[in-house]
Amino acid sequence: MIPNEAAAQEPEAPLEQPGAERLGLLRSSGDDQGEREALRLGLQQAVAALNGLGGLVHLRGQEARGGVPLRLAASSGLPRNLTRGWLFLPPHDDTAPGRATTGGEPVWLPTTETTPGPLPDGSGLAAVPLPGPDGPLGALSVVTADAVPPAPGEWELLRAIAAWVSERLGRTAAVESRERWRLAEGASGTRPRETPSDVGIGTWEWNVRTGEAYLDETARTVFGMSPQMYDGRLETWVELVHPEDLPWVIADAEEAARAAGGFAWEYRVRRPDGGFRWVQARGRSVLGADGKAVRLAGVLWDSTETRVAMDAAGRALRHMSDGFLAVDDDGRIAFANPQAERLLGARRPPVGKVLWDLPGVHESELEAHCRRAAEDDATVSADIEWDGGKRRYHLRVMPVPDGLTLYLTDVTERRLAEEAAADAARTAADRAAHIGRLTTALAEAVTVRDVVTAVADRVLPLFDATGLIIKTLEGDLLRVVGFVGYPPGLMERLSRTRLTEGSPSTDAIRERVPRYITSAKEFHEAYPHRVRFQEWSQKHAWAFLPLIVSGKAVGSCVVSFSEPRPFSEEERTLLTALSGLVAQALERARLYDAEHSRAQELQRGLLPRVLPELPAVSAAARYLPAVEGTTVGGDWYDVIPLSADRVALVIGDVMGHGISEAVTMGRLRTAVHTFAGLELPPDELLAHLNDLVSDLGDDFYATCLYAVYDPANRTFTFSRAGHPPPALVLPDGTVHFAGHSPDAPLGAATPPFATVELEIPEGSLLVLYTDGLVESSRRDIDTGMAGLAKALTGARAAAPAGPAGGRRGEAERLGRLCEEVAEALDPHQQHAGDDAALLIARTHALAADDVATWSLPEDPLSAGQAREHVRRRLDAWGLEELVTTTELIASELVGNVVRHARGPIGLRLIRSRTLVCEVSDGSLSTPRIRHAGDTDEGGRGLQLVAALCQRWGTRYVPGGKCIWTEQSIPEPS
Repeated sequence: MIPNEAAAQEPEAPLEQPGAERLGLLRSSGDDQGEREALRLGLQQAVAALNGLGGLVHLRGQEARGGVPLRLAASSGLPRNLTRGWLFLPPHDDTAPGRATTGGEPVWLPTTETTPGPLPDGSGLAAVPLPGPDGPLGALSVVTADAVPPAPGEWELLRAIAAWVSERLGRTAAVESRERWRLAEGASGTRPRETPSDVGIGTWEWNVRTGEAYLDETARTVFGMSPQMYDGRLETWVELVHPEDLPWVIADAEEAARAAGGFAWEYRVRRPDGGFRWVQARGRSVLGADGKAVRLAGVLWDSTETRVAMDAAGRALRHMSDGFLAVDDDGRIAFANPQAERLLGARRPPVGKVLWDLPGVHESELEAHCRRAAEDDATVSADIEWDGGKRRYHLRVMPVPDGLTLYLTDVTERRLAEEAAADAARTAADRAAHIGRLTTALAEAVTVRDVVTAVADRVLPLFDATGLIIKTLEGDLLRVVGFVGYPPGLMERLSRTRLTEGSPSTDAIRERVPRYITSAKEFHEAYPHRVRFQEWSQKHAWAFLPLIVSGKAVGSCVVSFSEPRPFSEEERTLLTALSGLVAQALERARLYDAEHSRAQELQRGLLPRVLPELPAVSAAARYLPAVEGTTVGGDWYDVIPLSADRVALVIGDVMGHGISEAVTMGRLRTAVHTFAGLELPPDELLAHLNDLVSDLGDDFYATCLYAVYDPANRTFTFSRAGHPPPALVLPDGTVHFAGHSPDAPLGAATPPFATVELEIPEGSLLVLYTDGLVESSRRDIDTGMAGLAKALTGARAAAPAGPAGGRRGEAERLGRLCEEVAEALDPHQQHAGDDAALLIARTHALAADDVATWSLPEDPLSAGQAREHVRRRLDAWGLEELVTTTELIASELVGNVVRHARGPIGLRLIRSRTLVCEVSDGSLSTPRIRHAGDTDEGGRGLQLVAALCQRWGTRYVPGGKCIWTEQSIPEPS
């Protein structure tokens, strides 16, 4: 242990550079910071200064018997289970915060002596007092990673940070009032509905072992106690509780004393003047060394006005036939009508309780629906099960300013009736098919679903059957792959059956002989352990047919009937013959489904799952697989964010179809991402792609269009290799196909590739597509492009984005436009012999005020000019928090140009989703981060830049290069 004197007598040391920078950062923060933000910021800097694990700030409360207690006002880096024991520290507490506050000197203690709450083994707690005009306001504490006290310089930095925090807190009385309000929040995890100006917050404590009760002046005012009436006895408080509420209040208090944790009550009190008021109390139990509660402590306030308002609204809701609940943002029940109380099974009004903590609620998925409504800020409707699935309720959750409202309607009978009607409809079979058409239908069946449909349509009517189950054999497991005439719930129960289980289907497969059961009685006698299957299915006769291919069992087919019936020899022979046809079709379909699943998985993995949401464009895309042959092709598209809010739009087509073409497409897409990250211009990027495709062999060719859109100057630059030209839809609805004759496809081209640069109006549509969309064996490409222009022309395509839905809504509208264009060009997929890709992007330009550009002299003084430009522009943009780091970034980059490169020097700032800072020069040398030696005077500039920004990089521009950085823009407070 380091005593107070040892810490106080340590010689003061001058602050090192990092410490001075931390204080400078604190002092540069704005005066509009709230008290909570000041505590959080100071605590974070203190923890960082000591490389600590976390930190605490305690503030003095109102004077109680025996002294002034400490209340936890803020914490950083520590989970709630560790800070729970530090919420309240009694007067003259022997912990590090208590000693620092009482003695007014820094204190360090190892964790073995920090008893209120558990801290990591081998750590310590360093505490410094928060200076105030009449003594310490409290203490700032840091959990050190090692059991070693801070160095003198670290103590001095902690004191300086504590002085800054105290200065921000202001007068002790104001701090105490605000801290009491924070205690009201912390005790329950939610803010009371009244504001501090509406109601007084009082503090209270109850010593469980002595029975003493402490109420501060505000709490006594709420109870109507005069100074003479207050005697510190629990009985005096009990006498004021309303007789109807007293039993459960006492029971809840005793339960809170037994179970450590927080609690919330709302009860009535009878004031000495004869009136009664509603009181809300919230708090937490404080544990002693033996792990048992020694006292309850918390806050209370007068909630009469809120309660009266709720009761007035509640009278209109009490007679609803539906259950109605109102909960706050933390799920605490603010109101429940009688129907809801009966549904919740509450023995007393559940107001104040957390809804999800009530018995039975967690089984109904109610919490998940409520949280989804709160997160999406939208009404959520769903059916939920209650009482172990015995009842069903329709839930409607509506967000309101203070939380959520819930409506619960009993729909059990209605849903059961709907399910019964659905089951009856599924058991109906089409009776108009002929056995001669079954072979054709099975031969045309491609998927397992097709096989099930063909058998249901052709076989069931032939025998007047009402049910069908087809299962496949996978190892020793029979799995249901299709059924007709059975309830879905029953099939879910029987979806998997082991071959070793005794059942008619498994017996038929093991013996390779069909089994025919003519009645329910015969079924019960042969399989008594399967009686429920017959009862649930309501079938009374069955034909269990093994499906055999080349002597190998592949599954089973069950044909069932609603009435008992015998099977003639002719019927048995026919069913056995049909089972062979079904087995052959099923085995082919299984192989196709497996290949189809692999192809779809590969295609999904190679194409973008979601297009990024970018400031420069709103985009949507569609991949249209070929109808004929395999569904895997080589068409792809991409939207790639670049520096300075620029965006790359890519579309391409590997010639041919199949797995190898899809793999080649994936390799090209990956290569495009890599080259785009190098900020290559379109013509150079295609040249590198051409080399890559050429190395694959003479049989590999691909077309590609690579474009870059710059929102700062609204330029659209692209190059294309054997690819159709992009379509440009102007805001007035006119359509142009931009560009000249394309270069040869990749793999056959000879660089360089031609580049086209256009300046386009804001709100234009850029439409990129592959030849499969506009060209086929029945339509030449010119006709297809004319049809594309017609589909794009009109108000729907050309109208600029509206405000509804924001960028996400705009992307959805562009997605619908993609579908409309595809439907217009090929309404019935009559000539979809080739896969196709379609990418539509609407452009957005940066506002002129969001871009600032300066030219700087080739002089060492230009770094200072750059800092001045940055400071003025960020102040004008309201980004004062980024001034310091951006000044340093700009100064370092400009200094590097002056020292290592040549002019002209340019500086540009862009305000978008991030803050972009660019410095350009006339040199083509690429800057690289190098590891400077301990004695090197330079070489750390780019390391500093990389540490200060979120991303940085270099791109070549006409006449030189540009180094850019990106920083996240803070969320507005």
